[in-house]
Amino acid sequence: MTDLQTRRGPAGTASPADAPAAGPGTASVARPGPLLALVLGGQFMAVLDTAVVNVAVPSIRTDLHASGAALQFVVAGYTIAYAVLLITGARLGARYGYSRLFQSGLAAFTATSLACGLAPATGWLIAFRLLQGAGAALMVPQVMSLVQRTFTGQARVRALGLYSAVLAGGIAGGQVLGGVLVDADLFGFGWRPVFLVNVPIGAVLMAAGARLLPRLPGDRDRGFDLPGLLVLAAALGLLVVPLVLGHELGWPGWGWAMLGASVLLFALFAVVERRIARRGGQPLISGRVLGAAGLLPAVGAVFMIMLAFAGFMFSFALHQQSGLGYSALRAGLCSAPIAVGFGVASLYWQRLPGRLHGVLPQLGTGLLAVGYVLLGLMLRDGSPFGAAALLLSAVLGLLAGCAYAPLFARALARVAPADAADASGFTVTAVQLGQVVGIALVGSVFLGAVDLPASARGSGHALLLAAAVVGGAVALAVGFAARAVAAGRREAAGGAAGDAAGEAAAETRVEAAAEGRSVVRSAGGEGRSAGG
Repeated sequence: MTDLQTRRGPAGTASPADAPAAGPGTASVARPGPLLALVLGGQFMAVLDTAVVNVAVPSIRTDLHASGAALQFVVAGYTIAYAVLLITGARLGARYGYSRLFQSGLAAFTATSLACGLAPATGWLIAFRLLQGAGAALMVPQVMSLVQRTFTGQARVRALGLYSAVLAGGIAGGQVLGGVLVDADLFGFGWRPVFLVNVPIGAVLMAAGARLLPRLPGDRDRGFDLPGLLVLAAALGLLVVPLVLGHELGWPGWGWAMLGASVLLFALFAVVERRIARRGGQPLISGRVLGAAGLLPAVGAVFMIMLAFAGFMFSFALHQQSGLGYSALRAGLCSAPIAVGFGVASLYWQRLPGRLHGVLPQLGTGLLAVGYVLLGLMLRDGSPFGAAALLLSAVLGLLAGCAYAPLFARALARVAPADAADASGFTVTAVQLGQVVGIALVGSVFLGAVDLPASARGSGHALLLAAAVVGGAVALAVGFAARAVAAGRREAAGGAAGDAAGEAAAETRVEAAAEGRSVVRSAGGEGRSAGG
C-alpha cells in the first residue's frame, strides 16, 4: 500500500490532512509550538479589534458625538482596509519574507492602536482605524503562510483548527474584554482602553518574534502585479463603501452607481489576471491556487458563514445595549456563548467519528441556517436574554465551527507550500470580506428596521429581520459546502484510481522483467546444452 493510501480516510475518501508533503517550499523550525503561539497571538489581536469595538459603540457615540454612519465606519473601516489589502500583504510576504512582513505589520498595528486610543475626534479615529487595518493586512497573511510553510499533514490540520479557534476566540474575547474595559472606565478613559490594550501585547509579541520567527528569505524575483492590485482594491472599495453608508444616507444614486461599478471592476480584474498569466507573468491570484480541488466552493461557503456570523454579532450587540438596555459587559457575556462554541468546535471537530467528516459541512450549515432564525424568533418580542437563548446561541456556535473549520481545512489542504502566500491571501481575504459585508449588509437591515435607541420589542423585531437575512446567507453556504465535499471526493477517487493503475503497471513491469530473466536463463541453458 502506498503512503498516499495510508493517508486516505475510510472508503477512499480524502482527508483534509492530505496536505502536500514537506518539500522545498517548507521550513523546519526547532520550536514549532512557540512559533505557532506567537503568530496566532498576532492573529488574535487582529481579530480582537474586529469585535472589541462592537460593545464600545454606544460609549464612542456619546463621547465623540458620532453619527450612525461614522460609527459603522469606526467598526467597518478597520475591516475595509484589512480586506482590501490582505492579498497585497500576502504577495509582499512572498517577495520580502514572511517573518519580516509579520514583524513590520505587527509594529504598524501596535502603533496605530495607540493612535486610535488617543484619537481626539471621530474623523481621526476613522483614519487611524483604516491605518490599523492596513497594519493587520501586512501581518495576518503571514500567519497562514508560516503555518503552510512549517506544518504538514495532520500537524497542519491541527494548526488550522487552532487558527479557526483563535478566530472565534478573538470575537468572543473582543466582546467580553470590550465590555470589561468600557464598564471599568479605567482612569476615566471610557472606550479608549479597548485600543490601548493592544500596545503592551504587541510589544511582547514583537520581542518574541525577534527570537522565534524563522528566517525564510523572500523571492525578490516574484512579480507584484500592480495593475491587478489596483483594480481589485478599487473593486472592493466600490463594493463596501456604499454598503456601509447606504442606510444612513438613504441609499443615494451614487451608492447604487458604485455597486454597479464594482461588478464591472471585478470582471475587469478577471480579464487583467488572465492577460498577465497568458504573457507569462505572475497574477495576483495564481491559477494553481484557484484550481486546487474544492478550494473555490469551500471559500464561498466560508465567506457566507463569516458574513452571517459577523453580521449577527454586530446586530446582536446593538440589540442588547440599545434595545434591552444591557451594559457593555453584560452584552459581551451574553454574546460569548456563540463565539466560544465556534472556537471549541473548530478545535475539536476532528474527534467526531470519521464517517461524519464528509457530511459535517453540509449538515452544519443547514442546521445553522435554521438555528439563526429560531434564535431571532425567540427574541423577537424583546424578552430578556435567558437560559434558553444562551443554550441555543452556544449550539449555534458549535454548528458554525463544525461547518467552518472542515471547510477551511479543505480549502487549504491540497495547496502546495510554494503557493502558500497566494492561497493564504485569497482565503483570508474571503474571510475578512465576509465580515465586512456582513456588518454592512446585516447591520443596515437591523438599523433600517429600528431607530436607536429603541424599545425592546422594536429592537427584537429588527433582530428577527437580521436573523432571517443571516439564515438565508447560511442556506446558500449549504450548496457551496456540498460542492466542496464532492470535489474532494472526486479527486480522492481519481487519486485512488491513479494509485491502483500505477501499482498495476509496476507489478506488470516486475512480472515482465522476471519473465524476461527466465527466458534469458532458459535460452542460456539450451545454448550450453547444444554446445555440450
